[in-house]
Order: sequence, then C-alpha cells, then structure tokens
Amino acid sequence: MNSSQQLQHLYWRAGFGPRPQDVAAGLSPRKALRQLLHDSAASEPLVGASLNYTDPQGAVMADPATMKNNPVPTGMVTTPDQPAAPGAPAAPVAPMRPRAAFRPGVAAGVPRLRRADLTPEQRKMQNQGIRDAFNNMSTAWMDRMANSPAQLREKMTLFWHGHFACRVRQPGPALSLHNATRQHALGKFPDLLLAVSQEPAMLQFLNNQQNRKEHPNENFAREVMELFTLGRGNYTENDVKEAARAFTGWGYDGQGNFRFRARDHDAGSKIFLGRTGNFTGEDVLKIILEQPVAATFLTTKIYRFFVNDVPNPAHIEPLAAAFRQSGYDMADLLERMFSADWFYEPANVGTHIKSPVELLAGLRRTLNLKIDNAQPLLGYQRALGQNLFQPPNVAGWPGGRNWIDSSSLLLRLQLPAILFKNAEFAVALKQDENDIDPNQTKAQRTVRPGAGAHLPLAPLQQLLGATPAPQQPEKLSDFLFQASIRPENLQLVQQAAAQKEPAEALRATLVSLLSLPEYQLA
Repeated sequence: MNSSQQLQHLYWRAGFGPRPQDVAAGLSPRKALRQLLHDSAASEPLVGASLNYTDPQGAVMADPATMKNNPVPTGMVTTPDQPAAPGAPAAPVAPMRPRAAFRPGVAAGVPRLRRADLTPEQRKMQNQGIRDAFNNMSTAWMDRMANSPAQLREKMTLFWHGHFACRVRQPGPALSLHNATRQHALGKFPDLLLAVSQEPAMLQFLNNQQNRKEHPNENFAREVMELFTLGRGNYTENDVKEAARAFTGWGYDGQGNFRFRARDHDAGSKIFLGRTGNFTGEDVLKIILEQPVAATFLTTKIYRFFVNDVPNPAHIEPLAAAFRQSGYDMADLLERMFSADWFYEPANVGTHIKSPVELLAGLRRTLNLKIDNAQPLLGYQRALGQNLFQPPNVAGWPGGRNWIDSSSLLLRLQLPAILFKNAEFAVALKQDENDIDPNQTKAQRTVRPGAGAHLPLAPLQQLLGATPAPQQPEKLSDFLFQASIRPENLQLVQQAAAQKEPAEALRATLVSLLSLPEYQLA
C-alpha cells in the first residue's frame, strides 16, 4: 500500500473522505494526521437561527434549554418581556423570558397553553416548527461534516452521537447535548461523561428527573454502565440499584441548567462495585472509570467505528492500557490508533460499510459538491436508516452490515444519478410512531429529487492531469475507491464515457463509478 493510498484511507476513517486538493497536497500520512489533529483542536458550537421555531401563539421561540451554550445571535427576532411604549424606539434584541425546557412557559407575559389544550391547527403548527428546527440542525451539521477543516472533531462527534444516543422531542435540549459532546469530543472522557450525564436531554430521556430517594428510578444508572462505560456483564443488579440511589436528585431547571436537588438525594451509605460510602453521582462516575474494563470497553467500541467491525484484542489491549494511563485522553488514543502500522493493513482498508451520513457527507466533500437545498438529502438519510438527532433507541444505530438491505442498497446505488439529475427516484418514508407528526400521508412522506447539486469538474480535471481519456476511469477509481475496481466494472464505466465530449465523459465516468458497490466501502 503506497503513501497516497494510506492518505486516502486516513481521510476516510478520520473524516469524511479526501478532496482532490488533499491528495494533490502530497502530505505523508503522519503529517496529514498532525494536520487533522491541529485543525480539530478547537470546538465550534452548532448555533444560529436553526434553534428557533414558531410556537402556536405566534412567538419565535429560542429554547432556553440551550441558552447556556447558544446565546441568541444579534438580530434574531425574539419576544421581549415587556412591549415598548407607543412611539418609543425599539428595545434592543434580548432573549425572551425563560420557559420550561419540556413544558410550556411564558411568552410576552401571556401564559402559554399546555399541548393538551392546543387546537389541532396549533398542534400542527407546533409540530411543523419543531420538525423544521430539527431539520435545520441536521443540515447545519451535515454541512460541517462536508466542509469543515475540523474533520476529526466532526467524525468523533458523530461517534459520540451514536454512543450517547438520545431522542427527545424538543430541539433545544437536543442541540445542547450535541454541543456538549462536540466540545469534549477530543478531550478527556471523564469530562465528556460528566457533561453528558448532566445534560437535561439525557436526564429526561433516561428518566432521572423522576429518580428520588425512597423511589429510585434505575434507568439512567443502568444505561450509564451498560452502554456508556462498562458493558453488560461487568456489574451486578445490586450495582445498578446502588448507583441509582447515588444519582437521586440529579435533574434540571426550566432554563436548561443541571440542578442537584439535595432534598431528593439519598445520602445513605451505598455499596457500589465493591466500594462502600455515601456516594454521589459524581463519585459513581469516578469509580466506574477506575475499572480497567472501562478503558477496554470504550477502546473496543472506538476501534470498531474507526478501524474494523471485528475487534482485534492484540491491537486493543495496548491501546486500552495507554488510554487509561493518559486519563482517557481521546485525542491521544486516536493518534496512537491512526499511527499504528496495522491501521493500514489490507484487512482494515476498504472494509467499512459507509453509514448513510458518511455516504452523503463523503459525496459532498470528495467532489466539492455545492448544494442548493439540503432538505431532500435528509429524507434520503432517513430512508437509508440514519436520521440525525433521532436514533432508533438508547443503543444507537447498530451499523456495519445492518446499513445494507435490498431496498437501501438500491437507493444507495441510485443516489449519484439522483444528485446529478440523471435519474428520478421518489422514495416514500416509512411511518414511525416516534415521529413528531406520525400521521402524515404517503404524499407528505415522499422525498423527491431537488437538492440542486452542482459538481465542479476543475478539481477532478486537475487530479487527472494529462491522463489519457481511456485511462481516466481507472485513475478516478483509485481516488474514489479504497479497493481495486473489478475489471468487468471498469469496462462498463469506460463504455459509459465512450464517444462523449470531455466534460460530459468525465461526468458520466463519475456517475458510473459512484454507482458501483465498491463506493459503499471505505
């Protein structure tokens, strides 16, 4: 495997694929990794008007559950606490009066109706506004994945998005949780775990708001150990019960801030993972991460996401030991992983089935695509089984071969032709009982082409250089694929481009290559 192939492998696994200009830069894999780490060092929160939506009473809502991470941008329209006097100058833009993160509150001094008291039309307006907010959040994040230089942070944020899977109705808390994982994505895992565990979205999703002394709710404590840190079989049912007691009193207020309610906390002695004491929730998280199995569990899951679905204990054990020794430093773990000789072995190259998000973000990034309307792409993501901010359950997306079935493969292979307007492909999304509005008609659930994808050919032409036309399909396949193209497929691609003028031949070559099964692998 030559240096160029290693570079492309690194860009696909540590990000969303190489651009022609990345390949032309001629960096060694080691220098490219240093660049990826440097470009991803700072965290930029996902903010903006995507948070806002219209409530049934006509106010533009800026959900306070995210105000601590997402201040209202200058110029954003909000409802002030008090209306201006007639003839007075307009008051400065300010956040609206706080409301409960998951319950109606107050807008413009008028009590807001409970959802049960809304008319059908008001509920429809509310559902549409919330759906638009989630769509805007998803398109903003997809744009980051496709275009941001912080590729490693975006990819690691996507990993944590599935690891800390959480599904709530309100967009504000969902975005606040996203920004918490984004902020700590490449830092120390104990900081990330504590931040996520104290986010209103996670506390609500896993029922810890109802966890009180004498009436403990075990859901949050169980998932923290089973899915987030230790894995099944590495704790007992009594550990779950005792951890739940430690997490009593953990909740959130109406402004989206974590709150510890001492009156609801069980301050009695607890026996947890062999230790005895008057443990708090913070104590429990620290004790969990003192277990060697925690480092092995996390390293194995990260290895499966970035390297291979089949864990290799010979690779994982030294990584896990170093991970624990570093204080669970994620950037250090990834640097060791991507620097290892075995990372570039044939068994780990071109063997990863791209998730729907990786497929679409990769198409946009590697081809420098410009999209007029990204909304239809969200429909295709959902049809392929990955709807950002809406994981199927607390375990997240299973990944691997689960991404592919007969219907999803057909859509995957058609996507390039759909984007480049060579084919029409309308897909009706399945009903989902967890949808914000689950009773849409088939026509309302049907996604049709309309993204308006613009493919600049110049970067690809520069990549091809003086390559003769008959050899261009193979040259492009070396750039697009992580495995060698099969001879029979190469012949089909060459035939598709035959007897066409250069620009059209290049476009036909691209669509043909991207429509092959080989492009589904990274």
